[in-house]
Amino acid sequence: MSRNYYSEINLHIVWHTKTSLPLLTPTVEPVAHRCLKKRIIDTPGAFVHEIGGTENHVHLAVTIPPTLTISDWIGELKGGTSHDVNQQMGRQQKVLQWQAGYGVVSFGTKDLDWVKAYIRNQREHHQQGTAQDRLERITHDET
Repeated sequence: MSRNYYSEINLHIVWHTKTSLPLLTPTVEPVAHRCLKKRIIDTPGAFVHEIGGTENHVHLAVTIPPTLTISDWIGELKGGTSHDVNQQMGRQQKVLQWQAGYGVVSFGTKDLDWVKAYIRNQREHHQQGTAQDRLERITHDET
């Protein structure tokens, strides 16, 4: 495919740990975020703006090229990151597993600063009850 294109495809992506267990401990979370960042950076044309979350889910703000298939790429991020973390930290056991679903919402470039701040302040949003349902949803069936 031609690289002669202009695009602004900004995505907010969220997914949970397996059965929403608090697997993103203070020890595991930085390793998981570092592995996610590396995988995003290693994707041609992709850019990571922010990574955050809580002990049971992760949020990403990314810009992707129009040549990327979103669902395949998210699957690769999830599978690759859990593999990387488990290889680095597991010592015979799985320390990180993700649930099957994810949520993805597109947003305009003018909203990038707001989305980054929202991701950066996840713990506060959840503690204060100010989490945005639209950006926390994993599937349509969840309430």
